[in-house]
Formats: sequence, structure tokens, C-alpha cells
Amino acid sequence: MSQPALSVRSLDLTDPATFIENDIHEFWRDVRARRPVYWHEPTDRNPGFWVVSRYADVQSLYHHDALSSARGNVLDVVLRGDDSAGGSMLAVTDGPRHRSLRNLMFSAFTPRVLGEVVEKVRKRTGELVSAVLEMDTFDFAAEVAEQIPMNTICDLLSIPAADRGALLQWNKMALSSGHADSSELDALSARNEIVLYFMELAQERRDKPGGDVISMLATSEVEGRLLTVEEVAVNCYSLILGGDETSRISAICAVLALIENPDQWHALRTGEVSYESAVEEVIRWATPGIHLARTAVEDFEIRGEKVRGGDIVTLWNISANNDESVFDQPRRFTLSRSPNRHLSFGHGPHYCLGAYLGRGELRALLSALVERVGRMELRGTPRPIYSNFLTGYESLPVHFAGR
Repeated sequence: MSQPALSVRSLDLTDPATFIENDIHEFWRDVRARRPVYWHEPTDRNPGFWVVSRYADVQSLYHHDALSSARGNVLDVVLRGDDSAGGSMLAVTDGPRHRSLRNLMFSAFTPRVLGEVVEKVRKRTGELVSAVLEMDTFDFAAEVAEQIPMNTICDLLSIPAADRGALLQWNKMALSSGHADSSELDALSARNEIVLYFMELAQERRDKPGGDVISMLATSEVEGRLLTVEEVAVNCYSLILGGDETSRISAICAVLALIENPDQWHALRTGEVSYESAVEEVIRWATPGIHLARTAVEDFEIRGEKVRGGDIVTLWNISANNDESVFDQPRRFTLSRSPNRHLSFGHGPHYCLGAYLGRGELRALLSALVERVGRMELRGTPRPIYSNFLTGYESLPVHFAGR
């Protein structure tokens, strides 16, 4: 690999502690300026990989023909070898197979289909916010943020209420943790539990189909054959994981940012900024999924660096969404920001299927806060997520005063 002409500070991007113990935005500013594409040296446990940090490069590589998602799209997974769901799960497929799966799943995520689901989100969110107004200090993550996206995606999949608590706990362990002593085995076990649960449910819905998404997946053909129960399960796993983690973290970050930026809370409450604009800034500001991984299937060059077939290439959304060449004063929380073409939902063929639903959940939260809350106060130290894939907080102790 070519050596960098201008060195960048050496941080181990495979270590979750890196993202808690360092000013990560200062690090990315340095990377964008000095070496926007660089080779991350191997560690004792992991092979090396390419790091891409600038907005224009990240956006272009999202739909570059030389990059594949089939080996995995999360750094921890792809560093260990091929993703076992490659070719089966929408997020880790390419080409015709990806298009066929996406077309099938997209039918469950159109605004028309999701209209009723979003109305339930609005009602549930209002009730949750009203309930915490009676409390003194409470954890916004546990009392509100955790309850919205998981129940929303479970409504879409018609998952029994009795099973939702276990799914939430497995989901929180699958890609992140609140603790440094959590093991990779814990995360793997949680992922297996989710897949096994959905395999059983997929078989039940295949035998007795209903009008839900799992029944649709279990009884539909892709490329001339029914999906196996394993294929149905891994795609449900993907929906749960993506639908819960990113929306939950965005909601927590939204409340913290509004508390820390009272001028923006005032602008939202007085109608100086639209909900649509506010939602996009929260999503950019939070950037819950900080990277995506790809594998080069052939040689190509980017910014003078020669990427070889087989190399791992990581696209850092957290850096792209704070690129000064695209976003004016990116570390300023500005609800009126326009344009705001963030990459939090990805770009190109793998653009997030749940983007409409995620935006609907955030709008419902912001509306409920404006309608019901007069003042928000931080009542303790937020606890950060321990992850190299997700960024945000596991807990947020606050107090809400009613209007």
C-alpha cells in the first residue's frame, strides 16, 4: 500500500473505545484535510482496510461498480470474513438479486402502505410524552425513545406484544453496548436469537399467512422460487435492526441537542423552522450509523490511491455529514439548514428502505414535544453507546415540564 504523504493521527477505528475516548469530529476534520483516503493499518486482531472520509467520495462509492456488499456491510463483520447472510439479506446483496429483493420489500414500505403505521406512531408518541410529564427525573431513552421504533416495526411485522421486550434487548446487544465488558459472543448470541425467532415466525406465517410483511415475504417468490425461512428471517432481522437502532438513537440525540441548543428549541416551538427541515438536521447531526463497509471486487483508484480487488473499503458517514465543503459550520446544530443532503440513509441502490418511516417517527416526536412540553432539562450525564458502528447514547436522564 502507498504511504501517506501527510500523516493522520493514528486511531484504531475497529475499537469502540476510540469513539468514546477521543474527539472524533476533530479527528475526522484532520483526516479530511490531510488524507481523505488512507489505509488503516492492520491490528493484532484485524486486517487493514481503506478509510474514505469526504462527502463527494463517500457518495460516489455508494454506487461504485467495483464495490460489493455481499461479504458484509459492517466493519466488525467483514473483518472476520464473509457475512453468513450474504446473498440472502437485502443489505448484503448486489446486482439482480438485490433488485429483486428490494422490489419485493419496497412494496411494504411505500408511503401509501405506511400511512396507517405512521398514524399509530403519532398517537403512541404523544401518549409516551404525555406520560413522562408526570415524572421528575426520567430516562428519555427507556421511557420514550425505546418504545417508539421497536413497536412501530413490530406493528409492521405483526409481532406479538409479549415478544417485543425480548426482541428489544437482543437488538440492543447485536451491534452495540452500553458497557466495555460486553463480549463479541454476547453480540453474536443476540443476533442468533433474533434470526431463530424469525425463522420460527416465518414458518408459522407461511403455514397460516396474514396481511403482514412477514407473511408477504414468506409467501412471495423471488427469481422464480419462494424465499427459504432462513432468507425471510435474515431480512426481518435487517428490518428490526435498522428500524430500531437508528430511530431510537436519533430520538435521543434530538432531545439532547434541543436541550443544549435552546435557540433551536425556541425556533422549533415558535414555528420559525419547519418540521421537515428539523427532521433532516437531526438525522444529519445524529448520524447513528457512522460507517458502512464494502469489499472491492476489482482494482480501482480514488484520489491517487490504488485499491486492489479484495480490499475492504469503509465509507464514513459521520465524516461525510460533517464535511465543511458541503455543510456550512457542520458542528452547529441548525434546524433551518438548507440544503441538507446528508448521507445518513445511504445513497444509491442501498438507500435505506425505512427512510420514510424513520422520518415519520422523528416528526412525530418533535411534534409531540412542541405540543406538550414547555421546558426540557438535562438531569445527569448521558451514557454513550459502546460501538464502532453506532454513535449516540444508551441513556439520557432528563426532566420535562409541561406547557
